[in-house]
Amino acid sequence: MDPDLSGLDAALDEQGVDGYLVHADSTDSDQLYLSGFDAPDPFVTLYDGDVRLLFVRSLEYGRAVQESRAATVERFVDFDHQAKVEEYGQREAADRVLAAFLDSHGVQSVAVPPKFPLQTADGLREQDVAVEVDDDSTVTGIRATKTDEEVDHVRAAQRANEAAMARAEELVDGATVDDDGHLRHDGEVLTSERVKEEIEVTLLRHGCALDETIVACGADAADPHDRGSGPLSAGEAIIVDIFPRDKASKYHADMTRTFCHGEPSETIREWYDLTAEAKEAALDALEPGVTGETVHDVVCDVYEDAGQPTLRSDERTETGFIHSTGHGVGLDVHELPGLGPGGGELRPGHVVTIEPGLYDPEVGGVRIEDIVVVTEDGYENLTDYPETFVVGDD
Repeated sequence: MDPDLSGLDAALDEQGVDGYLVHADSTDSDQLYLSGFDAPDPFVTLYDGDVRLLFVRSLEYGRAVQESRAATVERFVDFDHQAKVEEYGQREAADRVLAAFLDSHGVQSVAVPPKFPLQTADGLREQDVAVEVDDDSTVTGIRATKTDEEVDHVRAAQRANEAAMARAEELVDGATVDDDGHLRHDGEVLTSERVKEEIEVTLLRHGCALDETIVACGADAADPHDRGSGPLSAGEAIIVDIFPRDKASKYHADMTRTFCHGEPSETIREWYDLTAEAKEAALDALEPGVTGETVHDVVCDVYEDAGQPTLRSDERTETGFIHSTGHGVGLDVHELPGLGPGGGELRPGHVVTIEPGLYDPEVGGVRIEDIVVVTEDGYENLTDYPETFVVGDD
């Protein structure tokens, strides 16, 4: 995939610099996106109208020549690194090599992302290279608009996500209930940890992985980012939020469902129905040209009309709807655009989540989340998974 970097060209012209510089490993999504290369150690990417890579060592050189989208791939050794070490020491030698690399491509001034290493920036300035911060995080903004190929990557990750969610639902649905009200499966108490293990195994079988997922029951579910732990209980809401990354493409998916084994309380059932209504209202509002803030406001309207607190109605509330409506998804599981206060205009190619929810430690939590892509005339829901709240109620 060759990204459209015309927006970066325009930003460099506006800032009056010769190039854009990234110094990071490929876990930095801007680095991966710009370079087209996956490497575990930090390397340098220069964009001056073309993508150019510089490696400290020769270890990644051959693979970078074959796999990256770079017009040129160079190494420290190509700029007399060892001689510079002997004359200036390791630190200054690295600065001089980087400055020589830039000079060889006619670059005397660069814009860098806000998280650019301070030591590298200071070293370049000592070598008379002008370094300016790209306050707009231009590459991050460009990444927000997905190509068809990128959307397909997200879609593939979402199919794996759905297989994992189905396994989680199967465990909760097929459980029995012991005298303590805990769910049991295969003769053992069904825990958050057991369900998460099955989720992770399923994802691995579908070419995806994730560091953590959420299976939170009861009071744990009242904290939107509580990963959950311990026994799962009947009659309580269980939030399952899975956000895997495809190991080949590096693109994420994201989906949440809330299950209850057996009869929920009246309040939790009302919350679930209200949250489903809020999600549908957000989807009805979603189209190119509207802002993320507008979509968020629609969700707040639904909740506030039903008497539920939101951060819009009370910025200090710790219960009710206490997060934004959604976020962009791509190389990062949380990226632009935002669907919340200050969220900007949505455009075709934006892949976003819609995930309203309600939370209170005295009651528990409910969240329902789909992942969608904004299209020219509305949106396409990339989620193909039912919303079943009550399970195991035979």
